Amino acid sequence: MLTDRRAGCDVSGAGADRPARAAGGPDSGRRVLGGSSRLRNVIFKQVGEGRPYPDHARTPREWAEIPPRPVRLDQLITTKNVLDLHTVLDADSTFYGDLFPHVVRWKGDLYLEDGLHRALRAALHQRSVLHVRILELG
Repeated sequence: MLTDRRAGCDVSGAGADRPARAAGGPDSGRRVLGGSSRLRNVIFKQVGEGRPYPDHARTPREWAEIPPRPVRLDQLITTKNVLDLHTVLDADSTFYGDLFPHVVRWKGDLYLEDGLHRALRAALHQRSVLHVRILELG
C-alpha cells in the first residue's frame, strides 16, 4: 500500500472495493477516509500490476496521431506498481520519448500504460490533471 505520510491515507485509491486504512492504527489520531466518501488525498484510482487489456501493438508514430486530452490523476489505474526513483527525480526524465503519457481506455477504465514518472512528477507538483493520449480499445 502506498501511503501519504502527511495525511496518513492510502494514495492508491481506497474505494468501495478496497477498505480505507489509517496509518498507525485506530488510535493514531489520523483521519480515516471512508470507502464511499469523496477522497481528497488520492493520487491514482488504483495501483495495478500489468496490463489487463489485449495487446494493441501501436507504434510511437500511431500514438503521436492521437491528440492529448486532460485527465485527472485520480481516474488513472497504473500498469506498474514499482518505479525507479532515479527515473522520477532525473532532470531529463521527461526529455526523451513522447511528451504525453499513454493511456488505454478499456472496459470503462483508464490504464496508464506509459508515463508513470510524468504522472508522479505532476502529483509531486500538486497538479491533479495531466494531458495524456488516450487509446480507445473495444
